[in-house]
Amino acid sequence: MRRREFITLFAGTTTWPIAGRGQSSIPVIGFINGSSATAYAAYVQAFVRGLAETGYTVGENVAIEYRWADGHYDRIPDMVDDLVRRRVTVLAPNTPAAHAAKGAAGNIPVVFFTGEDPVASGLVASLNRPGGNATGVTSLFGELATKQVGLLRDLVPGAMLIGFLVNPRNPITDRNVRDALDAAQKLGEKIEIVHASSEADIDAAFETLRGMRASALLVQPDAFLNNKRIVALAARDALPAMYQDRELVAAGGLMSYGTGIADLYRQMGVYAGKVLNGARPAELPVWQPIKFEMAINLQTAKALGLNLSNNLLSLADEVIE
Repeated sequence: MRRREFITLFAGTTTWPIAGRGQSSIPVIGFINGSSATAYAAYVQAFVRGLAETGYTVGENVAIEYRWADGHYDRIPDMVDDLVRRRVTVLAPNTPAAHAAKGAAGNIPVVFFTGEDPVASGLVASLNRPGGNATGVTSLFGELATKQVGLLRDLVPGAMLIGFLVNPRNPITDRNVRDALDAAQKLGEKIEIVHASSEADIDAAFETLRGMRASALLVQPDAFLNNKRIVALAARDALPAMYQDRELVAAGGLMSYGTGIADLYRQMGVYAGKVLNGARPAELPVWQPIKFEMAINLQTAKALGLNLSNNLLSLADEVIE
């Protein structure tokens, strides 16, 4: 399926009138995301691929009802309640919606995507045996923060200040901030927190970064901040930036380190399919990435005037030219 066709299919889809299609008996997944259909088209495709690996084809033997918050996380509880009232078969929320979904789901299984420690946050009892009605995948930002800050230091050895762009509406932001500050302290770096939860906030955040003379930027893994406008503004201001997802590096960002978001959503789709096939969330271990990849955009590095060492380039899993 071509990307444009895919976006057309899902961007405006709020509900799927299954009964009208004569398929009222097929299971329905309630997919809740804090971002937009356009921004997350590639990740939805990955989720659908994961479902296919477990024998489910959208429109044939499974349907998906999408709810997109478009960065307005305050809308999420109502979206979750609506899907619960519709008695969907499985709820599939991302980080901003995970706790709301678990709390409202009742007996509906929940397969989440989260950037936090799901045990510490109370989503599950343990990683190996989650218990309750929820399981899913975690990107473990806390364990990445030290590596990401260290890579930024290697990229910009003379950096006096690293800005950390976060979304204050994300329920795990406080934890992400603590992780980043701890990482910076260990490495002897200084980090200042900058907030953005709307397009206007993003512009204002970059004005703040210029005012504080930030030497580099770390971007929180967040559905709203997974935003190509941030890539464009970082380029405009010649600000070296670190992301988690290589898709933003492919779009012109400087560097990423982490597990690809698309792969995490594919695994989320696999887990949703397993639950549809009868697996109990309580007995499905929370999936954790075991491989972290680094991507560097060489053209962006040259535009920023950065001299990348051969050692740093040799560590990269992908160099985009």
